[in-house]
Amino acid sequence: MGLTKEQAIEMLESDDLVGVGMEAHALRLAKNDPRVVTYQIDRNINYTNFCTEYCSFCAFYRPIGAKDGYILSLETIYQKIEEMLELGGTGVLLQGGLHPDLQIGYYENLLRSLKARFPQVHLHCFSAPEILCIADVSELSVREVIQRLMDAGLQSIPGGGAELLDDEIRSKIARLKCTSDDWEQVHRIAHSLGLRTTATMMFGCGEELKHRVNHLERIRRIQEDTGGFTAFIPWIFAAENTALGKKVQETTAVDYLKTLAVSRLYLDNVDHIQSSWLTPGIKVCQVGLQFGADDVGSILIEENVVYAAGVRNRTNENELRRIISDAGFIPAQRDTLYRSYALK
Repeated sequence: MGLTKEQAIEMLESDDLVGVGMEAHALRLAKNDPRVVTYQIDRNINYTNFCTEYCSFCAFYRPIGAKDGYILSLETIYQKIEEMLELGGTGVLLQGGLHPDLQIGYYENLLRSLKARFPQVHLHCFSAPEILCIADVSELSVREVIQRLMDAGLQSIPGGGAELLDDEIRSKIARLKCTSDDWEQVHRIAHSLGLRTTATMMFGCGEELKHRVNHLERIRRIQEDTGGFTAFIPWIFAAENTALGKKVQETTAVDYLKTLAVSRLYLDNVDHIQSSWLTPGIKVCQVGLQFGADDVGSILIEENVVYAAGVRNRTNENELRRIISDAGFIPAQRDTLYRSYALK
């Protein structure tokens, strides 16, 4: 039996950072191979930056008609995937803004074209808000959209668009975005169709601790019912260049590590917890390996959304392997579904 909401809030409020971390680390060692920490080589490809949501935490989107808005050509996407393969990559994460004119046929053609040209590449694509937008624009049900995308080559769905799954906060930071129940519906339907997904949480955007715990409770409840989440990835809101950033305090490394540890303890039914380097930085990511995490994510060959918010952290395979080794673990490359390859 995992933590109660009250216990989780008590831990998040606690000054005993080391104690909370040790408890989470003990669970991680029991749940995952205690010798190994995994990482991935993949590429984020943002096929369009046009978006109608205008989220206050986003510096990446452009309104329809903006001169610096774009939709990538297939040839450009091919080139990006070829660059990823040269670095030993295995998958792509395709995400974009919510475009009001792109119907299901565009996405089917995109996926089929990529699968035909790169059959070995895992297609981890389209957040819940994107899928809801496709369903709305195409006048289809969510189930029909996901099934058609699967038939075209979709292999898993990222957890983007979750931010905080508490509508009190969502109404303040992304009032046009889908509700928490809508996000949950997409993932439940995907799981029912046999598709694995990830879950994420963006925190540090002006919420109270109870809102973070409400988010964790929703993820745990979905996982109890479906078992469809491969991993949970908590990360810090990147404030620079955003409207919301002017209104909230910066999240500390201590807060990040405590939230990471509580995520591991609360989500005892999710196999993998990822320590992020993109917003907290590489050193905090490494410390996170003692706070419940068993994975350090991807080298992120390309990252545009958080970059637009002023984050300039970058890494590579050698650095990720080094921080894992220096933390006392064996680094192992994995694929999108957390299947590890032979240790190098």
